[in-house]
Amino acid sequence: MAHQELPLKPHAMPAIMPPEQPEQRRGQRLLFLAVLFAVLLNFPLLGTFSHDARLAGIPVLYLYVLVVWVALVALTGWLVKVK
Repeated sequence: MAHQELPLKPHAMPAIMPPEQPEQRRGQRLLFLAVLFAVLLNFPLLGTFSHDARLAGIPVLYLYVLVVWVALVALTGWLVKVK
């Protein structure tokens, strides 16, 4: 029984990481966005805007929460719509 050697193909090396699929990448981006906005809407940052200052008659804290919320909705919509 003779031992046969398999021919080596230089271009047939196994991939270390499989190519990412668009759906998996979208899920990762949405998870990152959720964590980012959880940090932005958590106490340490909210506490920095919790003072009596007003901008155009509106408390700064309310403006901060509104701007962050609008950014969350806009970025989430954009990430879901992009192919």
